[in-house]
Amino acid sequence: MSSADDHDTIREPRVHSRLAETRQQRGIAAAELARQAGVSRQTIYAMEAGSYVPNTLVALRLARILEVTVEELFALDAEVPRPPRTVKAHLVAASDLFAGSPVELCQVGNRLVGVPAVPVPWQLLPADGLLVNPARSTVQLIHEQTGENRLLVAGCDPATSVLSRHLQRAGVTLVAAPVNSSVALHLLKRKVVHVAGTHLRDGEQIPQRGVHVFAFAVWEEGLVVARGNPRKIRTVTDLARPGIRLINREKGSGSRQLLDRLLKGSGIAPASVPGYDGDSAAGHLAAAWRVYAGLADCCIATRSAARAFGLDFLPLTSERYDLVIRQEHLELAAVERMLDVLTQAAFRRELDALCGYDTRETGRRIT
Repeated sequence: MSSADDHDTIREPRVHSRLAETRQQRGIAAAELARQAGVSRQTIYAMEAGSYVPNTLVALRLARILEVTVEELFALDAEVPRPPRTVKAHLVAASDLFAGSPVELCQVGNRLVGVPAVPVPWQLLPADGLLVNPARSTVQLIHEQTGENRLLVAGCDPATSVLSRHLQRAGVTLVAAPVNSSVALHLLKRKVVHVAGTHLRDGEQIPQRGVHVFAFAVWEEGLVVARGNPRKIRTVTDLARPGIRLINREKGSGSRQLLDRLLKGSGIAPASVPGYDGDSAAGHLAAAWRVYAGLADCCIATRSAARAFGLDFLPLTSERYDLVIRQEHLELAAVERMLDVLTQAAFRRELDALCGYDTRETGRRIT
């Protein structure tokens, strides 16, 4: 005749026990836990080893003593989470990453690409994994991600977030790599991204073969200054005045190239502009925020960036921002949905309302 203990003992463990680690975290000795639960110390050790499965009463007592749920102490093997899987990814902006950096992942051709999920004030961006070793480009997955409905877009237009929202409704996840136009085109040439956004008109940087260009929108770019323009900045010549603090954009950005052209046309040496060779901001919003926070008096950015922070804007030029797509990616379902979104009236209305963009050409195929 079998005893109750025989029924609770399993020859081949089907239950995973977290009793030992939980007890140790609570700093309770096995003998003390046994005393409080009304069982022997050997029984505690057997439960921790997984060779003994407690009855309901004992399990409830242990959970109450350790201040956890029964499920946190014991789980069926099928419910035990597998160890996180580690994958190798091609990292974008690897120099800014560190062990533990959250990253988003996207499959581009036969490459798995990792993009930093850079936090913004009051918000942590979604991430698929954590960087384990920057030198080896290894990422520990938080959860499995699929590549079919993901689109990796590199560029500097803040309105990428508007496109992302509309694509989400169409079942596509947009993974954004916030980089300047030069870097975006470089990544496209290396087949690291699906789409590169650019407002450069340098024929040498845009690939001449194997790509197609679609118009995104026309934006205004100009001088962004504090509300009310207290420093009385009117033109780029004012940037050379003593005491004016410029926050420049990073090298390779279209905004910095615009500033260089305007300074040259005005006969002003960049070295004479305070802040030209100092700290730089990566992105239109980042530059405008410096002005908003009082860390700079002026920057070159889009009207939408100035509007986002309630700053004054002095227009200098209008530029078309384009999306460059590799030929082999045109037939991807995610790319087709993106091109469809570009032609939708609702998307264009939102670009106009939020960003002040001219959307009359949005979605038009340029080449």
